[in-house]
Formats: sequence, structure tokens, C-alpha cells
Amino acid sequence: MPSEERPAPDDLDLGTAGASARREHERRKDNREKRVRTKHPHIGGALLALKDEPTHETVWARGARGEERVAKVLAKHLSDDVVVLHDRRIPGSRANIDHIAVAPSGVWVIDSKRYKGKVAVTKPLFGEARLTIGGRNRTKLVEGLAKQVALVEVVMIQLAPDVPVRGAHCFVDADLPVLGKLSFDGYPLLYPKPLAKRISAGGPLTSEQVRELSAGLARHFPAA
Repeated sequence: MPSEERPAPDDLDLGTAGASARREHERRKDNREKRVRTKHPHIGGALLALKDEPTHETVWARGARGEERVAKVLAKHLSDDVVVLHDRRIPGSRANIDHIAVAPSGVWVIDSKRYKGKVAVTKPLFGEARLTIGGRNRTKLVEGLAKQVALVEVVMIQLAPDVPVRGAHCFVDADLPVLGKLSFDGYPLLYPKPLAKRISAGGPLTSEQVRELSAGLARHFPAA
């Protein structure tokens, strides 16, 4: 579909990509500004204007923009029979799932990441494999995705146990290899457009089944 928004089947709440990250950014920003203005009632505004936002704030805004960009590209390149749920809350946790795509090919748990630098997977002869981005060890990102996939799998056992659940890391800004494909523990590391192509590959689920599973997953993982 060419638009940035995909229609919600049966009034399903698809959520808003990056919404919870943007709220967290605004919460931190508001708290900091209140502290500065309370401590310096006369010059607080000037002090705030002179200082940049601290990293612990900007990281949330940056993450939100990454999720929004992924959602925009997916909306443009996914086939019409795919439903994407954005920014889903994990019950009993402060964490969330960036995107859950339900397609004829199955259910996809998508973790959006906005990093700069080269993405690489190293597999030494001795020791454990590592995922690095810009030379820094980011292997824990895969552990986080694996936990999200496991949570969705538990729900899918109730909804449709034969439908596969897959996970994928979706990168914006980072440098993925021009030739070859990267994966870690079975999870592909892709840009949004190639990921959309993979999700849109044919599968056994009908459009009706996709809608039913989307509704079931939305109930278990409400919009954040």
C-alpha cells in the first residue's frame, strides 16, 4: 500500500509506532525542565535554552523515530493481506514489542533498532558468537528479541498452535552488508524493505485467519 497508514480490519486498534517511547521522552523532558525552573526560578528558561537534552532523554526520541520509520516503510511495501500491530504492551511488564506482523506466512515479532555503525556477526572458533554494531557488543539485543518471540509463542499456542512465530531485527541508519545476509540465532538482521518482502512471502493463512489472529494478539498485547 502506498500510504503510511494501513486500514485497521474490523476497527482493530493497530497502535501507533513509537508512541510509548515518545511519551517516555516527553515525561523525562518535562521532569528535567520542572527541576531546573524550580531550582532557578529567574533564569531557568535561559539555562534550558543553552543546554542540549541529555542522552537519557534523546535516546527515547531517537528510538521512537526509528520505530516510526520502520512502520512507514512496512506500510508501503507489505502486501495488502498483512496486518501490523505497533507498540504493543507486554502485560505485567514495562517493556513493549515494537511491531507484530500477522501475514499468510505466519506471525512476525519485529524489533526496530536505530544505531549507527557497521553491523557484524562474529563466530570465533572458541567462545560464543557476538553481534556487534559500530564495534560494540550488542548481543543482548538478540536475547531481548528471543524473550519477545517466546511470549508471543505462548499466546499463539492458545490461538493457533500450528502457525509459526518468527523474530527479526529491523535496522535503520546502521550499515548492513551489501552482499550476503546476516542472522543471529536464527533471527534475520534486515532493513525494513527486505523484511517487508520476506513477511509478504506467500503462506497457508487466509485473509480471514490473518484478521482473526490479529484480533487475538491485540487482545493479549494491547496498544501501549
